[in-house]
Amino acid sequence: MRALLVLAGLLLVATVAAPLALGDNGGLTPVDPASPNAEGIKRSYLFISVFTFAVFLLVEGLLLAFVIRFRRRRRDRFADGAQIHGVTRLELMWTFLPVAILVAIGVFVFVELPGIKNVPEAGASGQLEVRVTGRQFYWQFEYPNGVIAIDTMRAPAGVPVRLEVVSPDDDVIHSWWIPALGGKIDAIPGTVNSTWFQVEEPGVYTGQCAELCGIEHANMRASVEVLPQAEFDAWLAERRTEQTAGTSDLGEETWAGVCAKCHGLAGEGGIGRPLAGSPTLADRQALENIVRNGRRTMPAVGSGWTSEQIDALANYLEENPPGGG
Repeated sequence: MRALLVLAGLLLVATVAAPLALGDNGGLTPVDPASPNAEGIKRSYLFISVFTFAVFLLVEGLLLAFVIRFRRRRRDRFADGAQIHGVTRLELMWTFLPVAILVAIGVFVFVELPGIKNVPEAGASGQLEVRVTGRQFYWQFEYPNGVIAIDTMRAPAGVPVRLEVVSPDDDVIHSWWIPALGGKIDAIPGTVNSTWFQVEEPGVYTGQCAELCGIEHANMRASVEVLPQAEFDAWLAERRTEQTAGTSDLGEETWAGVCAKCHGLAGEGGIGRPLAGSPTLADRQALENIVRNGRRTMPAVGSGWTSEQIDALANYLEENPPGGG
């Protein structure tokens, strides 16, 4: 019996210590929040964790105490153990305490919920809305002025950013999640969900699609680069001008973020077949047809792309043919 208790204790210690040794931020709490809604999520997590850990210690402590106190010892194997009758105060306590804990958690969460869910009122700088589209296997960001970006979103510091998160009708479910900027929100085909963030200091925040969406799910990463307001405004205006003229980085982003994840940066192949030297890449019409409609097991990765995005990809491939061909 003592050996079993020692073994159980060692396993418990290992279970608690492993996340501390291997996990980021101790492995026990969310990452440091950079947005008020993420802060609310972390406060809720910690508040609930206090009760969870206390209940765990109480239950497991009592379990071990009862195992030791009422073990069989020298009693005959088939003899009844000590008869213990009800204790009214104890029964009332273990009925009242769980109810009180649930009420406390419920009240706290409902107090925090508006700050997590509701977008704050726009200040002098207004509010930015970005449409986030999850597709196999990339994220596309569309700004109100028509600017498009792949996998890396740029946003201004100190401004509420409202995200409309969606997936095309012919795609699958994805899940937008930048841990430092708030909770997960699903990108569901044909359904628009919304979330938000507001970051005061410039920086880069990374995340990952949190819904298993296919064979290249692990490569469906995303990042949000927060810039000073003036720098963001300049980037957005310059990007729009370049995109209209067909000289922006959109083509390179589309190739690297959409095509190369399956076909390789140099068109060497991988999940998808090799594309280096393919005549399809040099034929704008053939290229448009395959990205808009897909082929065999390849999904229609560009079914909703604008002509600007098709042109950007075609121009990039003309100047930078995969494999140098």
